[in-house]
Amino acid sequence: MTAHAYVTLVTNADFARGAAALLRSLTLTGTGADRVVLHTGGVPDGALAPLAAQGARLVRVDLLPTSPEFNAAHAKDRIHGLNPFTKGTKPPFHTPLDNFAKLRLWQLPYERVVFLDADTLVLRNIDRLFDYPELCAAPNVYESLSDFHRMNSGVFTARPSPATFERLLAQLDTPGAFWKRTDQTFLQHAFPDWHGLPVIYNMLQYVWFNMPGLWDWSDIHVLHYQYEKPWEPHAKADRLRPLIDLWQAFAGDGPVPDLSTMPRP
Repeated sequence: MTAHAYVTLVTNADFARGAAALLRSLTLTGTGADRVVLHTGGVPDGALAPLAAQGARLVRVDLLPTSPEFNAAHAKDRIHGLNPFTKGTKPPFHTPLDNFAKLRLWQLPYERVVFLDADTLVLRNIDRLFDYPELCAAPNVYESLSDFHRMNSGVFTARPSPATFERLLAQLDTPGAFWKRTDQTFLQHAFPDWHGLPVIYNMLQYVWFNMPGLWDWSDIHVLHYQYEKPWEPHAKADRLRPLIDLWQAFAGDGPVPDLSTMPRP
């Protein structure tokens, strides 16, 4: 097995755009770890080509072999109907059932991986996370202190293992199973003793305007664009303009801002 890899998942051309910026951000941190993009059948070759050009290892994966009952319970219209997003807006290309494909990372030939959602940027080297145990994740903090009890699965550490993959698959699709926030709810259930990372390893963009006292550019390592994406027009764009401009810089091929010059909330 190879030692270390950063892993992300793309399920359509939109998330491939996000992954391209993520890959560039990882390169700029100077990491020597592999970078792996899991991709499903919904991603055109033309959207994958820029990721390969950045040196990423592309791994085609199938969606998990879940039952028709499970698939119906987690279909987009049903899951969003039962649990509407009241804090922000998910883009139209968001497909909840696809989220579970990230469990395929436990099948990869690596000793240790760090998973990063395709809507994240790595602003400082985070190679130290490879030394952290399975499963470490930051809390889902973006509105109040009450958020600290919930995991956010946009960044987490894992140790690939066929045995762990089979355990997760067996736990996932049981009679009547319904995971309210898909992989996020499931992973918190599957790893009840998850280790908490500081929020600086998964700083959610809404902290910018909801909890500005938590925002300090000098120690943010991973920025996560939860809900609305920085590559699409949306209603909160004016409030998040500095963060969107930062993402656009990483998505291009020019210089990226010195974080010490970034405005404060």
